[in-house]
Amino acid sequence: MMPVEPEQPVADGEQSLARHGAGFLASGLIALAVDAGMTSLLTRAFGVSAFVARPIAIAIAMAVAWACHRRLTFAVKTAPTLDEFGRYAAVAWGAAGVNYAIYAAILLALPAVAPEVALFASSVASMVVSYLGMRFGVFTR
Repeated sequence: MMPVEPEQPVADGEQSLARHGAGFLASGLIALAVDAGMTSLLTRAFGVSAFVARPIAIAIAMAVAWACHRRLTFAVKTAPTLDEFGRYAAVAWGAAGVNYAIYAAILLALPAVAPEVALFASSVASMVVSYLGMRFGVFTR
């Protein structure tokens, strides 16, 4: 039998950084799933133009993301406020503007590309804008 080494405790900073990163990833994936699901539903089931469907899907995903980021990423203990949501909406719409510009550029440059492919590519590109805005403009401690 090999001796079993005791587990090394994780430093508080590392644990909170891991939790923070996992929360950001989970919140982003949940919002992305809502965005993609709504975009697909609107374009495929209801025949809405991909250019019209996307802002609607983004608005719905934004509300879901705010709730997820409050809880999972930034572990905000205080009650949500309209002011906080306003700051979040400003950051989210700024990131959504970057996202939508890239999304539209892909669809215009490559018309055969499925809207979902453009959605994923543009979402990855706007992720940094979102995080920095949330971290330093919305959920500051």
